[in-house]
Amino acid sequence: MMFVDQIREGLEIVGSDGMHVGSVDALVGQLLKLKKSDPAAGGTHHYLDLALVVGIEGDTIRLLVPAAEARERWSQESD
Repeated sequence: MMFVDQIREGLEIVGSDGMHVGSVDALVGQLLKLKKSDPAAGGTHHYLDLALVVGIEGDTIRLLVPAAEARERWSQESD
């Protein structure tokens, strides 16, 4: 995955439909950790597999799946 070195805190994550999924907090192994302070997060950190990422355009990470499906696929960890 050539884009991994471009991932940084604060990047917006959008689905293939262009809808907001979340914002990057950190990269944890092969997972994107999403900010729990993002309005879409509901106060919980969520994690998405890097395999869902199709690329990065500017300050936006684009996923292979629509936003709703991405939210169905994320894993959670209570902090």
